[in-house]
Amino acid sequence: MLNIRKIGVIGRTYRNLGRYRQILSVLFKYGFDEFVDILKIEQYLEISLPMLFKKEPKVSEKMSRPERIRRVLEELGPTFIKFGQILSTRPDLIPLEYIKELAKLQDDVPSFSYEEVCEVITKELGQPPEVVFQSFEKEPFAAASIGQVHRARLPNNEDVVVKVQRPGIQEIIETDLEIMLHLASLMERHLEEFEVQRPSRIVSVFARSIEKEINYLLEAANIERFARQFLADQTVYIPKVYRQYSTKRVITMEFVDGIKASEVETLQEGGYDLKMLASNGAALIMKQIFLHGFFHADPHPGNLFILPGNIICFLDFGMMGRISRKERTDFADLVMRVVSRDEKKVVDSILKITYQQDQPDREILEIDTTELMDRYVGLPLKDLEVGVVMHHLLEIISRHRLSLKPSFYLLVKATSTIETVGGMLDPDFDIIQHAEPFIKTIQMERFNPRKIMGDIIESGTELVQLFQEIPAGLRDVLSLTRQGRIKIEFEHRGLESLYEHLEQITNRLAFAIVLAAQIIGSALIVLADLPPKWNGIPIIGLVGFLLAGIMGFWLLVSMLRHGKM
Repeated sequence: MLNIRKIGVIGRTYRNLGRYRQILSVLFKYGFDEFVDILKIEQYLEISLPMLFKKEPKVSEKMSRPERIRRVLEELGPTFIKFGQILSTRPDLIPLEYIKELAKLQDDVPSFSYEEVCEVITKELGQPPEVVFQSFEKEPFAAASIGQVHRARLPNNEDVVVKVQRPGIQEIIETDLEIMLHLASLMERHLEEFEVQRPSRIVSVFARSIEKEINYLLEAANIERFARQFLADQTVYIPKVYRQYSTKRVITMEFVDGIKASEVETLQEGGYDLKMLASNGAALIMKQIFLHGFFHADPHPGNLFILPGNIICFLDFGMMGRISRKERTDFADLVMRVVSRDEKKVVDSILKITYQQDQPDREILEIDTTELMDRYVGLPLKDLEVGVVMHHLLEIISRHRLSLKPSFYLLVKATSTIETVGGMLDPDFDIIQHAEPFIKTIQMERFNPRKIMGDIIESGTELVQLFQEIPAGLRDVLSLTRQGRIKIEFEHRGLESLYEHLEQITNRLAFAIVLAAQIIGSALIVLADLPPKWNGIPIIGLVGFLLAGIMGFWLLVSMLRHGKM
Protein backbone atom coordinates (compact mmCIF):
# COMPACT_ATOMS: atom_id res chain seq x y z
CA MET A 1 0.00 0.00 0.00
CA LEU A 2 1.20 3.50 -0.83
CA ASN A 3 1.58 5.72 2.24
CA ILE A 4 0.28 9.13 1.11
CA ARG A 5 -0.23 11.93 3.60
CA LYS A 6 -1.76 15.30 2.99
CA ILE A 7 0.87 18.03 3.14
CA GLY A 8 0.37 20.66 5.81
CA VAL A 9 2.70 23.50 6.73
CA ILE A 10 6.39 23.26 7.53
CA GLY A 11 6.06 20.75 10.38
CA ARG A 12 5.22 17.92 7.94
CA THR A 13 7.00 18.90 4.76
CA TYR A 14 10.65 18.17 5.47
CA ARG A 15 10.62 14.92 3.49
CA ASN A 16 8.99 16.77 0.56
CA LEU A 17 10.81 20.10 0.67
CA GLY A 18 13.76 19.22 -1.58
CA ARG A 19 11.54 17.54 -4.17
CA TYR A 20 9.06 20.45 -4.00
CA ARG A 21 11.85 22.91 -4.81
CA GLN A 22 12.90 20.73 -7.76
CA ILE A 23 9.34 20.68 -9.10
CA LEU A 24 8.99 24.45 -8.75
CA SER A 25 12.34 24.95 -10.48
CA VAL A 26 11.12 22.96 -13.50
CA LEU A 27 7.84 24.90 -13.58
CA PHE A 28 9.77 28.20 -13.63
CA LYS A 29 12.09 26.83 -16.30
CA TYR A 30 9.18 26.21 -18.66
CA GLY A 31 7.45 29.52 -18.00
CA PHE A 32 4.81 28.55 -15.41
CA ASP A 33 5.91 31.11 -12.79
CA GLU A 34 2.51 32.87 -12.97
CA PHE A 35 0.84 29.57 -12.11
CA VAL A 36 3.09 29.22 -9.03
CA ASP A 37 2.29 32.79 -7.96
CA ILE A 38 -1.48 32.26 -8.34
CA LEU A 39 -1.37 29.16 -6.12
CA LYS A 40 0.49 31.14 -3.39
CA ILE A 41 2.73 28.17 -2.71
CA GLU A 42 5.16 30.22 -0.61
CA GLN A 43 2.38 31.04 1.86
CA TYR A 44 1.21 27.47 2.31
CA LEU A 45 4.66 25.88 2.50
CA GLU A 46 6.22 28.56 4.71
CA ILE A 47 9.26 28.71 2.41
CA SER A 48 10.63 31.48 0.24
CA LEU A 49 11.31 30.58 -3.37
CA PRO A 50 14.91 31.37 -4.33
CA MET A 51 15.29 34.23 -6.79
CA LEU A 52 17.48 31.80 -8.70
CA PHE A 53 14.30 30.12 -10.00
CA LYS A 54 12.92 33.35 -11.39
CA LYS A 55 16.23 34.31 -13.00
CA GLU A 56 16.73 30.97 -14.74
CA PRO A 57 16.71 31.22 -18.54
CA LYS A 58 13.41 30.07 -19.97
CA VAL A 59 13.38 27.34 -22.60
CA SER A 60 9.78 27.89 -23.55
CA GLU A 61 9.72 30.77 -26.05
CA LYS A 62 9.13 28.61 -29.14
CA MET A 63 7.02 25.90 -27.51
CA SER A 64 3.24 25.68 -27.32
CA ARG A 65 1.65 25.43 -23.88
CA PRO A 66 0.76 21.71 -24.34
CA GLU A 67 4.34 20.96 -25.38
CA ARG A 68 5.72 22.82 -22.34
CA ILE A 69 3.44 20.77 -20.06
CA ARG A 70 4.66 17.55 -21.68
CA ARG A 71 8.31 18.60 -21.23
CA VAL A 72 7.64 19.45 -17.55
CA LEU A 73 6.16 16.00 -16.92
CA GLU A 74 9.03 14.25 -18.73
CA GLU A 75 11.64 16.16 -16.74
CA LEU A 76 9.94 15.46 -13.40
CA GLY A 77 10.19 11.70 -13.85
CA PRO A 78 8.21 8.48 -13.38
CA THR A 79 5.19 9.59 -11.34
CA PHE A 80 4.50 12.64 -13.46
CA ILE A 81 5.04 10.74 -16.72
CA LYS A 82 2.50 8.12 -15.63
CA PHE A 83 0.09 10.89 -14.58
CA GLY A 84 0.39 12.51 -18.01
CA GLN A 85 -0.21 9.16 -19.72
CA ILE A 86 -3.40 8.69 -17.69
CA LEU A 87 -4.53 12.25 -18.51
CA SER A 88 -3.99 11.50 -22.21
CA THR A 89 -6.95 9.09 -21.95
CA ARG A 90 -9.22 11.70 -20.34
CA PRO A 91 -10.57 14.15 -22.98
CA ASP A 92 -13.35 15.02 -20.55
CA LEU A 93 -10.72 16.71 -18.38
CA ILE A 94 -8.30 18.35 -20.82
CA PRO A 95 -8.64 19.73 -24.38
CA LEU A 96 -7.84 17.62 -27.45
CA GLU A 97 -4.58 19.48 -28.25
CA TYR A 98 -3.27 18.53 -24.78
CA ILE A 99 -4.43 14.93 -25.29
CA LYS A 100 -2.40 14.66 -28.51
CA GLU A 101 0.71 16.12 -26.88
CA LEU A 102 0.53 14.01 -23.73
CA ALA A 103 0.10 10.90 -25.87
CA LYS A 104 3.75 11.44 -26.89
CA LEU A 105 4.98 10.86 -23.33
CA GLN A 106 7.50 8.05 -23.20
CA ASP A 107 9.21 6.24 -20.33
CA ASP A 108 12.63 7.21 -21.70
CA VAL A 109 14.71 6.78 -18.57
CA PRO A 110 18.23 5.42 -17.94
CA SER A 111 18.60 1.89 -16.62
CA PHE A 112 19.77 1.20 -13.08
CA SER A 113 22.88 -0.79 -12.22
CA TYR A 114 23.24 -4.55 -12.15
CA GLU A 115 24.27 -4.33 -8.48
CA GLU A 116 20.87 -2.82 -7.68
CA VAL A 117 19.18 -5.52 -9.77
CA CYS A 118 21.00 -8.18 -7.73
CA GLU A 119 19.94 -6.49 -4.50
CA VAL A 120 16.24 -6.45 -5.47
CA ILE A 121 16.22 -10.07 -6.76
CA THR A 122 18.11 -11.36 -3.70
CA LYS A 123 15.67 -9.63 -1.36
CA GLU A 124 12.59 -10.83 -3.28
CA LEU A 125 13.60 -14.36 -4.35
CA GLY A 126 16.00 -15.19 -1.52
CA GLN A 127 19.10 -15.69 -3.69
CA PRO A 128 21.12 -13.66 -6.24
CA PRO A 129 20.20 -14.00 -9.93
CA GLU A 130 23.22 -16.17 -10.80
CA VAL A 131 21.90 -18.77 -8.30
CA VAL A 132 18.18 -18.48 -9.11
CA PHE A 133 18.66 -18.62 -12.89
CA GLN A 134 20.86 -20.76 -15.09
CA SER A 135 21.94 -17.55 -16.84
CA PHE A 136 21.05 -13.89 -16.41
CA GLU A 137 22.05 -11.05 -18.74
CA LYS A 138 23.49 -8.13 -16.83
CA GLU A 139 22.53 -5.53 -19.43
CA PRO A 140 18.77 -4.82 -19.64
CA PHE A 141 17.17 -4.84 -23.07
CA ALA A 142 14.36 -2.50 -21.98
CA ALA A 143 14.05 0.13 -19.24
CA ALA A 144 11.01 2.10 -18.11
CA SER A 145 10.10 4.40 -15.25
CA ILE A 146 8.81 1.67 -12.93
CA GLY A 147 11.26 -1.13 -13.77
CA GLN A 148 13.54 -2.72 -16.35
CA VAL A 149 13.64 -6.05 -18.18
CA HIS A 150 16.48 -8.59 -18.40
CA ARG A 151 16.83 -11.76 -20.48
CA ALA A 152 17.43 -14.93 -18.45
CA ARG A 153 17.23 -18.71 -18.60
CA LEU A 154 15.58 -20.95 -16.01
CA PRO A 155 17.27 -24.12 -14.63
CA ASN A 156 15.01 -26.19 -16.95
CA ASN A 157 16.47 -24.33 -20.00
CA GLU A 158 13.35 -22.20 -20.67
CA ASP A 159 14.11 -18.68 -21.93
CA VAL A 160 12.42 -15.94 -19.88
CA VAL A 161 12.35 -12.22 -19.29
CA VAL A 162 12.64 -10.87 -15.76
CA LYS A 163 11.11 -7.49 -14.96
CA VAL A 164 12.73 -5.91 -11.89
CA GLN A 165 11.23 -2.92 -10.13
CA ARG A 166 13.37 0.21 -9.83
CA PRO A 167 14.87 0.52 -6.29
CA GLY A 168 13.16 3.12 -4.12
CA ILE A 169 10.43 3.77 -6.70
CA GLN A 170 7.63 3.37 -4.14
CA GLU A 171 9.09 6.09 -1.89
CA ILE A 172 9.55 8.38 -4.92
CA ILE A 173 5.95 7.84 -5.99
CA GLU A 174 4.63 8.45 -2.46
CA THR A 175 6.50 11.76 -2.17
CA ASP A 176 5.41 12.91 -5.63
CA LEU A 177 1.79 11.97 -4.97
CA GLU A 178 1.77 13.96 -1.73
CA ILE A 179 3.05 17.01 -3.62
CA MET A 180 0.60 16.46 -6.48
CA LEU A 181 -2.27 16.20 -3.99
CA HIS A 182 -1.16 19.44 -2.34
CA LEU A 183 -0.92 21.26 -5.69
CA ALA A 184 -4.34 19.89 -6.67
CA SER A 185 -5.94 21.22 -3.48
CA LEU A 186 -4.36 24.65 -4.11
CA MET A 187 -5.73 24.63 -7.68
CA GLU A 188 -9.23 23.97 -6.35
CA ARG A 189 -8.87 26.82 -3.86
CA HIS A 190 -7.41 29.48 -6.15
CA LEU A 191 -8.60 28.61 -9.70
CA GLU A 192 -12.36 28.66 -10.24
CA GLU A 193 -12.23 26.56 -13.42
CA PHE A 194 -10.98 23.58 -11.38
CA GLU A 195 -13.74 23.63 -8.76
CA VAL A 196 -15.93 21.30 -10.85
CA GLN A 197 -13.16 19.01 -12.16
CA ARG A 198 -11.77 18.44 -8.63
CA PRO A 199 -8.06 17.82 -9.38
CA SER A 200 -7.59 16.27 -5.92
CA ARG A 201 -10.10 13.56 -6.86
CA ILE A 202 -8.22 12.93 -10.11
CA VAL A 203 -4.94 12.55 -8.20
CA SER A 204 -6.61 10.11 -5.79
CA VAL A 205 -7.88 8.00 -8.71
CA PHE A 206 -4.39 8.11 -10.26
CA ALA A 207 -2.86 6.99 -6.95
CA ARG A 208 -5.05 3.89 -6.95
CA SER A 209 -4.12 3.19 -10.56
CA ILE A 210 -0.35 3.46 -10.10
CA GLU A 211 -0.56 1.43 -6.87
CA LYS A 212 -1.81 -1.49 -8.97
CA GLU A 213 0.93 -0.98 -11.55
CA ILE A 214 3.78 -1.27 -9.03
CA ASN A 215 2.45 -4.57 -7.69
CA TYR A 216 3.72 -7.21 -10.12
CA LEU A 217 1.63 -9.94 -8.50
CA LEU A 218 -1.48 -8.16 -9.81
CA GLU A 219 0.05 -8.16 -13.29
CA ALA A 220 0.70 -11.90 -12.96
CA ALA A 221 -2.95 -12.46 -12.03
CA ASN A 222 -4.03 -10.37 -15.05
CA ILE A 223 -1.89 -12.49 -17.38
CA GLU A 224 -3.34 -15.73 -16.03
CA ARG A 225 -6.94 -14.53 -16.30
CA PHE A 226 -6.34 -13.21 -19.82
CA ALA A 227 -4.81 -16.55 -20.84
CA ARG A 228 -7.83 -18.47 -19.52
CA GLN A 229 -10.16 -16.28 -21.60
CA PHE A 230 -8.37 -17.20 -24.85
CA LEU A 231 -7.36 -20.76 -24.05
CA ALA A 232 -9.08 -22.15 -27.19
CA ASP A 233 -8.33 -19.20 -29.51
CA GLN A 234 -5.62 -20.01 -32.08
CA THR A 235 -5.22 -16.38 -33.25
CA VAL A 236 -3.68 -15.11 -30.00
CA TYR A 237 -0.77 -16.10 -27.78
CA ILE A 238 -0.30 -15.11 -24.13
CA PRO A 239 3.16 -15.45 -22.51
CA LYS A 240 3.37 -17.81 -19.56
CA VAL A 241 4.09 -16.32 -16.14
CA TYR A 242 6.29 -18.19 -13.65
CA ARG A 243 4.78 -17.67 -10.21
CA GLN A 244 7.66 -19.30 -8.32
CA TYR A 245 9.99 -16.63 -9.73
CA SER A 246 7.59 -13.70 -9.22
CA THR A 247 6.86 -11.35 -6.30
CA LYS A 248 5.47 -7.83 -5.87
CA ARG A 249 8.74 -6.37 -7.22
CA VAL A 250 9.93 -9.09 -9.62
CA ILE A 251 7.96 -10.85 -12.35
CA THR A 252 9.29 -13.61 -14.59
CA MET A 253 7.58 -14.36 -17.91
CA GLU A 254 8.17 -16.49 -20.96
CA PHE A 255 10.43 -14.87 -23.55
CA VAL A 256 8.59 -14.21 -26.81
CA ASP A 257 10.50 -13.33 -29.96
CA GLY A 258 8.22 -11.55 -32.41
CA ILE A 259 7.83 -8.52 -34.69
CA LYS A 260 6.22 -5.33 -33.37
CA ALA A 261 2.86 -4.55 -34.98
CA SER A 262 4.24 -1.16 -36.02
CA GLU A 263 7.03 -2.70 -38.15
CA VAL A 264 4.81 -2.94 -41.23
CA GLU A 265 7.64 -3.30 -43.79
CA THR A 266 9.23 -6.16 -41.84
CA LEU A 267 5.86 -7.91 -41.65
CA GLN A 268 5.34 -7.50 -45.39
CA GLU A 269 8.80 -8.87 -46.15
CA GLY A 270 8.08 -11.85 -43.89
CA GLY A 271 4.94 -12.70 -45.85
CA TYR A 272 2.47 -11.89 -43.07
CA ASP A 273 -1.19 -11.21 -43.98
CA LEU A 274 -1.65 -7.62 -42.78
CA LYS A 275 -5.40 -7.49 -43.49
CA MET A 276 -5.90 -10.67 -41.48
CA LEU A 277 -3.81 -9.28 -38.62
CA ALA A 278 -5.86 -6.06 -38.51
CA SER A 279 -9.10 -8.07 -38.59
CA ASN A 280 -7.97 -10.55 -35.93
CA GLY A 281 -6.66 -7.76 -33.68
CA ALA A 282 -9.99 -5.94 -33.81
CA ALA A 283 -11.88 -9.19 -33.16
CA LEU A 284 -9.70 -9.93 -30.13
CA ILE A 285 -10.36 -6.51 -28.60
CA MET A 286 -14.12 -6.86 -29.24
CA LYS A 287 -14.14 -10.29 -27.60
CA GLN A 288 -12.29 -8.88 -24.58
CA ILE A 289 -14.77 -6.02 -24.19
CA PHE A 290 -18.13 -7.52 -25.16
CA LEU A 291 -17.71 -11.20 -24.27
CA HIS A 292 -15.39 -11.21 -21.26
CA GLY A 293 -15.65 -7.68 -19.83
CA PHE A 294 -11.90 -7.80 -19.10
CA PHE A 295 -9.62 -6.18 -21.65
CA HIS A 296 -6.09 -5.00 -22.36
CA ALA A 297 -6.33 -1.23 -21.90
CA ASP A 298 -3.10 -0.27 -23.69
CA PRO A 299 -2.83 -2.30 -26.96
CA HIS A 300 -0.34 0.07 -28.62
CA PRO A 301 2.11 -1.36 -31.23
CA GLY A 302 4.87 -1.84 -28.65
CA ASN A 303 2.59 -4.16 -26.67
CA LEU A 304 1.58 -6.24 -29.70
CA PHE A 305 4.02 -8.77 -31.17
CA ILE A 306 3.29 -10.72 -34.34
CA LEU A 307 4.37 -14.36 -34.30
CA PRO A 308 4.67 -16.85 -37.20
CA GLY A 309 1.28 -17.98 -38.51
CA ASN A 310 -0.22 -14.46 -38.13
CA ILE A 311 -0.62 -14.99 -34.39
CA ILE A 312 -0.95 -11.89 -32.19
CA CYS A 313 0.86 -11.83 -28.85
CA PHE A 314 -0.17 -9.31 -26.17
CA LEU A 315 2.47 -7.96 -23.77
CA ASP A 316 2.48 -5.77 -20.63
CA PHE A 317 -0.63 -6.49 -18.59
CA GLY A 318 -0.17 -3.73 -16.01
CA MET A 319 -3.12 -1.67 -17.27
CA MET A 320 -6.33 -3.67 -17.65
CA GLY A 321 -9.93 -2.56 -17.97
CA ARG A 322 -13.07 -4.12 -16.51
CA ILE A 323 -16.64 -3.52 -17.64
CA SER A 324 -19.89 -5.03 -16.32
CA ARG A 325 -22.54 -6.69 -18.49
CA LYS A 326 -24.89 -3.71 -18.11
CA GLU A 327 -22.09 -1.28 -19.02
CA ARG A 328 -21.33 -3.36 -22.13
CA THR A 329 -24.96 -3.04 -23.21
CA ASP A 330 -24.96 0.72 -22.56
CA PHE A 331 -21.73 1.16 -24.55
CA ALA A 332 -23.07 -0.96 -27.44
CA ASP A 333 -26.22 1.21 -27.54
CA LEU A 334 -24.12 4.39 -27.56
CA VAL A 335 -21.90 3.26 -30.46
CA MET A 336 -24.84 2.13 -32.63
CA ARG A 337 -26.81 5.30 -31.91
CA VAL A 338 -23.79 7.45 -32.82
CA VAL A 339 -23.33 5.51 -36.06
CA SER A 340 -27.04 5.74 -36.91
CA ARG A 341 -26.95 9.47 -35.95
CA ASP A 342 -29.96 9.26 -33.61
CA GLU A 343 -29.35 12.39 -31.50
CA LYS A 344 -32.14 11.92 -28.94
CA LYS A 345 -31.15 8.33 -28.19
CA VAL A 346 -27.48 9.31 -28.07
CA VAL A 347 -28.39 11.70 -25.24
CA ASP A 348 -30.21 8.85 -23.46
CA SER A 349 -27.05 6.73 -23.77
CA ILE A 350 -24.84 9.58 -22.54
CA LEU A 351 -26.95 9.94 -19.40
CA LYS A 352 -26.68 6.18 -18.77
CA ILE A 353 -22.88 6.08 -18.89
CA THR A 354 -22.28 9.24 -16.83
CA TYR A 355 -22.72 10.50 -13.29
CA GLN A 356 -24.67 13.73 -12.89
CA GLN A 357 -24.24 15.98 -9.87
CA ASP A 358 -26.74 18.46 -11.32
CA GLN A 359 -29.40 17.70 -13.89
CA PRO A 360 -28.03 18.84 -17.28
CA ASP A 361 -30.06 20.96 -19.69
CA ARG A 362 -31.24 18.17 -21.98
CA GLU A 363 -32.25 20.53 -24.78
CA ILE A 364 -28.78 22.11 -25.02
CA LEU A 365 -27.18 18.67 -24.69
CA GLU A 366 -29.26 17.47 -27.67
CA ILE A 367 -28.21 20.55 -29.69
CA ASP A 368 -24.51 19.87 -28.98
CA THR A 369 -24.97 16.20 -29.88
CA THR A 370 -26.73 17.15 -33.13
CA GLU A 371 -23.85 19.46 -34.06
CA LEU A 372 -21.45 16.60 -33.39
CA MET A 373 -23.44 14.25 -35.62
CA ASP A 374 -23.60 16.90 -38.38
CA ARG A 375 -19.79 16.84 -38.64
CA TYR A 376 -19.94 13.26 -39.87
CA VAL A 377 -23.11 13.28 -41.99
CA GLY A 378 -22.43 11.76 -45.41
CA LEU A 379 -19.15 10.10 -44.42
CA PRO A 380 -18.98 6.39 -45.30
CA LEU A 381 -18.55 4.18 -42.24
CA LYS A 382 -15.01 3.17 -43.23
CA ASP A 383 -13.97 6.86 -43.11
CA LEU A 384 -15.61 7.38 -39.71
CA GLU A 385 -12.90 7.43 -37.03
CA VAL A 386 -14.60 6.13 -33.90
CA GLY A 387 -11.74 7.33 -31.68
CA VAL A 388 -12.11 10.92 -32.87
CA VAL A 389 -15.92 10.81 -32.54
CA MET A 390 -15.63 9.46 -29.00
CA HIS A 391 -13.11 12.15 -28.04
CA HIS A 392 -15.44 14.88 -29.29
CA LEU A 393 -18.32 13.22 -27.46
CA LEU A 394 -16.30 13.24 -24.23
CA GLU A 395 -15.64 16.96 -24.70
CA ILE A 396 -19.42 17.51 -24.81
CA ILE A 397 -19.80 15.41 -21.65
CA SER A 398 -17.24 17.58 -19.88
CA ARG A 399 -18.87 20.80 -21.12
CA HIS A 400 -22.16 19.78 -19.49
CA ARG A 401 -20.42 18.94 -16.21
CA LEU A 402 -21.12 15.24 -16.52
CA SER A 403 -18.64 12.65 -15.29
CA LEU A 404 -18.02 9.51 -17.32
CA LYS A 405 -18.06 6.27 -15.33
CA PRO A 406 -14.45 5.13 -14.74
CA SER A 407 -14.68 1.85 -16.69
CA PHE A 408 -15.43 3.69 -19.94
CA TYR A 409 -12.22 5.75 -20.04
CA LEU A 410 -9.96 2.78 -20.61
CA LEU A 411 -12.50 1.29 -23.00
CA VAL A 412 -12.37 4.39 -25.21
CA LYS A 413 -8.55 4.32 -25.03
CA ALA A 414 -8.41 0.63 -26.02
CA THR A 415 -10.79 0.98 -28.99
CA SER A 416 -9.06 4.16 -30.21
CA THR A 417 -5.62 2.52 -29.99
CA ILE A 418 -6.62 -0.64 -31.81
CA GLU A 419 -8.30 1.48 -34.49
CA THR A 420 -4.96 3.26 -35.04
CA VAL A 421 -3.00 -0.02 -35.16
CA GLY A 422 -5.56 -1.54 -37.55
CA GLY A 423 -5.24 1.47 -39.85
CA MET A 424 -1.43 1.05 -39.92
CA LEU A 425 -1.78 -2.57 -41.03
CA ASP A 426 -4.73 -2.11 -43.39
CA PRO A 427 -5.57 1.29 -44.96
CA ASP A 428 -9.16 0.06 -45.54
CA PHE A 429 -9.60 -1.01 -41.92
CA ASP A 430 -13.13 -0.32 -40.60
CA ILE A 431 -13.50 -0.88 -36.88
CA ILE A 432 -17.29 -0.43 -37.01
CA GLN A 433 -17.55 -3.36 -39.38
CA HIS A 434 -15.66 -5.55 -36.89
CA ALA A 435 -17.56 -4.26 -33.86
CA GLU A 436 -21.06 -4.51 -35.36
CA PRO A 437 -21.58 -8.30 -34.89
CA PHE A 438 -20.51 -8.11 -31.23
CA ILE A 439 -22.65 -5.03 -30.58
CA LYS A 440 -25.72 -6.64 -32.14
CA THR A 441 -25.16 -9.79 -30.09
CA ILE A 442 -25.02 -7.71 -26.91
CA GLN A 443 -28.16 -5.81 -27.91
CA MET A 444 -30.06 -9.00 -28.73
CA GLU A 445 -29.09 -10.61 -25.43
CA ARG A 446 -31.53 -8.38 -23.58
CA PHE A 447 -34.40 -10.10 -25.46
CA ASN A 448 -33.18 -13.61 -24.66
CA PRO A 449 -36.04 -15.35 -22.76
CA ARG A 450 -33.54 -17.02 -20.42
CA LYS A 451 -31.95 -13.66 -19.56
CA ILE A 452 -35.35 -12.00 -19.09
CA MET A 453 -36.43 -14.81 -16.78
CA GLY A 454 -33.13 -14.60 -14.90
CA ASP A 455 -33.53 -10.83 -14.42
CA ILE A 456 -37.10 -11.32 -13.16
CA ILE A 457 -36.01 -14.01 -10.69
CA GLU A 458 -33.08 -11.87 -9.50
CA SER A 459 -35.30 -8.80 -9.04
CA GLY A 460 -37.93 -10.90 -7.27
CA THR A 461 -35.31 -12.40 -4.94
CA GLU A 462 -33.96 -8.94 -4.09
CA LEU A 463 -37.52 -7.68 -3.44
CA VAL A 464 -38.28 -10.60 -1.12
CA GLN A 465 -35.00 -10.00 0.75
CA LEU A 466 -35.89 -6.31 1.08
CA PHE A 467 -39.30 -7.09 2.59
CA GLN A 468 -37.65 -9.58 4.95
CA GLU A 469 -35.11 -6.99 6.11
CA ILE A 470 -37.54 -4.07 6.60
CA PRO A 471 -39.14 -5.32 9.89
CA ALA A 472 -35.75 -6.11 11.45
CA GLY A 473 -34.41 -2.71 10.37
CA LEU A 474 -37.40 -0.86 11.82
CA ARG A 475 -37.07 -2.87 15.04
CA ASP A 476 -33.39 -1.84 15.34
CA VAL A 477 -34.23 1.84 14.76
CA LEU A 478 -37.01 1.80 17.38
CA SER A 479 -34.72 0.01 19.87
CA LEU A 480 -31.94 2.59 19.39
CA THR A 481 -34.49 5.42 19.72
CA ARG A 482 -35.74 4.06 23.06
CA GLN A 483 -32.15 3.78 24.30
CA GLY A 484 -31.33 7.31 23.15
CA ARG A 485 -28.52 6.02 20.95
CA ILE A 486 -29.62 7.41 17.58
CA LYS A 487 -26.75 9.40 16.09
CA ILE A 488 -26.98 12.06 13.39
CA GLU A 489 -23.77 12.80 11.51
CA PHE A 490 -23.05 16.11 9.79
CA GLU A 491 -20.51 16.49 7.01
CA HIS A 492 -18.81 19.87 6.86
CA ARG A 493 -17.51 21.05 3.51
CA GLY A 494 -15.40 24.03 2.56
CA LEU A 495 -13.58 24.10 5.91
CA GLU A 496 -10.20 22.99 4.53
CA SER A 497 -8.92 26.56 4.51
CA LEU A 498 -9.96 27.04 8.16
CA TYR A 499 -8.25 23.78 9.12
CA GLU A 500 -5.00 24.87 7.45
CA HIS A 501 -5.11 28.28 9.15
CA LEU A 502 -5.73 26.63 12.54
CA GLU A 503 -2.85 24.24 11.87
CA GLN A 504 -0.67 27.21 10.90
CA ILE A 505 -1.59 29.01 14.14
CA THR A 506 -0.87 25.87 16.19
CA ASN A 507 2.51 25.38 14.54
CA ARG A 508 3.49 29.01 15.11
CA LEU A 509 2.37 28.80 18.74
CA ALA A 510 4.46 25.65 19.23
CA PHE A 511 7.36 27.38 17.46
CA ALA A 512 7.05 30.37 19.81
CA ILE A 513 6.97 28.11 22.89
CA VAL A 514 10.12 26.31 21.72
CA LEU A 515 11.71 29.72 21.07
CA ALA A 516 10.82 30.95 24.58
CA ALA A 517 12.18 27.74 26.11
CA GLN A 518 15.39 28.21 24.10
CA ILE A 519 15.84 31.76 25.45
CA ILE A 520 15.07 30.77 29.07
CA GLY A 521 17.36 27.71 28.89
CA SER A 522 20.21 29.81 27.45
CA ALA A 523 19.75 32.46 30.13
CA LEU A 524 19.92 29.82 32.89
CA ILE A 525 23.15 28.40 31.40
CA VAL A 526 24.70 31.91 31.32
CA LEU A 527 23.67 32.57 34.93
CA ALA A 528 25.06 29.18 35.99
CA ASP A 529 28.44 30.33 34.61
CA LEU A 530 29.18 26.89 33.11
CA PRO A 531 32.39 26.30 31.08
CA PRO A 532 33.59 26.41 28.38
CA LYS A 533 33.57 30.21 28.13
CA TRP A 534 34.32 32.95 25.63
CA ASN A 535 35.17 36.38 27.08
CA GLY A 536 33.78 35.16 30.40
CA ILE A 537 30.41 34.08 28.93
CA PRO A 538 29.40 30.39 28.65
CA ILE A 539 29.66 29.32 24.98
CA ILE A 540 26.61 27.00 25.19
CA GLY A 541 24.49 29.92 26.39
CA LEU A 542 25.77 32.14 23.57
CA VAL A 543 24.96 29.46 20.96
CA GLY A 544 21.50 29.10 22.48
CA PHE A 545 20.87 32.85 22.24
CA LEU A 546 22.17 32.86 18.64
CA LEU A 547 19.82 30.04 17.61
CA ALA A 548 16.94 31.75 19.40
CA GLY A 549 17.71 34.96 17.50
CA ILE A 550 17.71 33.15 14.14
CA MET A 551 14.44 31.36 14.96
CA GLY A 552 12.80 34.57 16.15
CA PHE A 553 13.91 36.46 13.04
CA TRP A 554 12.60 33.64 10.81
CA LEU A 555 9.21 33.71 12.56
CA LEU A 556 9.02 37.50 12.31
CA VAL A 557 9.90 37.53 8.60
CA SER A 558 7.31 34.84 7.91
CA MET A 559 4.58 36.82 9.66
CA LEU A 560 5.55 40.11 7.96
CA ARG A 561 5.70 38.44 4.53
CA HIS A 562 2.14 37.17 4.87
CA GLY A 563 0.83 40.35 6.46
CA LYS A 564 -0.19 38.52 9.63
CA MET A 565 1.27 40.89 12.27
